[in-house]
This record gives sequence, structure tokens and C-alpha cells, in this order.
Amino acid sequence: MSATHPSFRPPFGAPPTADDIADLAERALEAIPARLAKHIQGVGITVEDMPDEETLEELGIESAWELTGMYAGTPLPQRSVEDIARQPDMIFLYREPILLEWIETGEDLDRLVRNVLIHEVAHHFGFSDAEIEALEAEMDD
Repeated sequence: MSATHPSFRPPFGAPPTADDIADLAERALEAIPARLAKHIQGVGITVEDMPDEETLEELGIESAWELTGMYAGTPLPQRSVEDIARQPDMIFLYREPILLEWIETGEDLDRLVRNVLIHEVAHHFGFSDAEIEALEAEMDD
């Protein structure tokens, strides 16, 4: 069948856009247990194609492909009523590294974005790795 045939479809579609990843992240946020969701009001989520060099240097990461997400802010356990005003907490999702992991692992993209988001939200709460795993398991049920 030729590319000009009316029923021809390319074997793949366009890669998910930043808006597609943001939509998946919003759906993941809606699934966060209510006891936690009330504490993440006001945490911004942004999707960028790749992390910048400054971020990589700060985190000691050599390859931008290794960073799928990042929490920037002050974790809740480290806050005080005496704190001065600070920048809003943000979660960054990095589209291209997420898509690379999606391709390499074959993981469902919705689940992959959810897991990256949950991991970053957990940093907001100051969770340990064990607590992050428990939260992911809870959301799988």
C-alpha cells in the first residue's frame, strides 16, 4: 500500500507534546489520596523538554536524559511559621527524558508520568523511599 492510498496510516504517530504530558500529570494529581491532595494545593507543575545545565550541575547529574522530574521548593517538614515569603513550590516534568524511558521500558506512558509526578510530590512531603513506594502501591490499588 502506498503513502498516497487513502487507508495508509504511518506506523507511528507524533510523539506526545508537553501539553499531553501535562494532561497526564493533571490526571495523576486527581488520583492522589485526599489526605495528601489537600497539602499540594498551590504546587505548580510545568513540563519542559529537557532540564537546563544549571539544574543538572546543582543536582550533580551528568546526563540530562537521566532526569525525568524535579521538585523545587521547601518540603513541608522543613517549613516554619517564621519563614519569610518564598518562591512557590514547583514540580518540573522533563518531556524528552520521560519519552526516552517510555520507549526503553515499554511502560504505559500514563503510569510512567504518574510515577514521576508521585515521586516529585513525595519530595514535597519529605517522604522516604519506602514511603514513596507505599504511596505508589496505594495508587495502584
